[in-house]
Amino acid sequence: MILYIHEMKMNLRSLIIWTLCVGGLCFGCILLYTSLEDSIQEIADVYSNMGSMSVALGMDKMSMATLTGFYATEIAMMHGLGGAMFAAILGAGMLSKEEAGHTSEFINVLPIGREKIFAGKYLAVVSSVFVFNLFCFILYLLGFLLMKEDIIGKEMMLYQFAQFIMHTEIATICFMISAFTKKNLAGTGLGIAVFMFAADMMCRIIPAIEDFKYVTPFYYANGADIFTSGEIDHVIIGIGLGITFMAFVTAGIRYGKKDFAV
Repeated sequence: MILYIHEMKMNLRSLIIWTLCVGGLCFGCILLYTSLEDSIQEIADVYSNMGSMSVALGMDKMSMATLTGFYATEIAMMHGLGGAMFAAILGAGMLSKEEAGHTSEFINVLPIGREKIFAGKYLAVVSSVFVFNLFCFILYLLGFLLMKEDIIGKEMMLYQFAQFIMHTEIATICFMISAFTKKNLAGTGLGIAVFMFAADMMCRIIPAIEDFKYVTPFYYANGADIFTSGEIDHVIIGIGLGITFMAFVTAGIRYGKKDFAV
């Protein structure tokens, strides 16, 4: 528990900055929606007639002419990608930062086993991802209230739940990678997040790579899909949870056998 609290304190500044940047940006876009109302229908018509790009952005299913549609497409895309980048950076350095900073001897002289160190660090990652999504969700709800718009409670909660699962999956994959390296591979983590985002868009418009939807967590966490159907694809999110579990187990096995550099 002491290590968990220590890691939460160490990541607090990053958590606050990313929450304010991503959540604040999306919150501001919600409030700015009124200034676009006069021209939003024209913009929505243009986006809905962009062919494959409309499909990739979910604008073939929902119209930007309503705040809910704007939230499910534009806001959801910004939140999803921003949160994925935060989760990737957080996970990519969690198990390797002591070696990268040449302070491995500090953590390994503590009277706790590696399994407790591993568990404390992973719990800190998941907790940070949860807090990020929670505070962003509160900001978005506040935005809808200030705009005096009806809140579609079920769909918004399902979407935010899917986002939490997606961000946790990406964080865990990067967490696993950090167990195999002695460096903080934040750049690699960002690359993974962006690749998965791009893979989701591409597999929606290119039939030949449609099966990528089983790999990228952005597919089951897509805002337009969730707001249109009112549910999450249980099969694909189940695969995502399975990938998360395998990445967690792999990281644990590797960390338990790792020779630390000092």
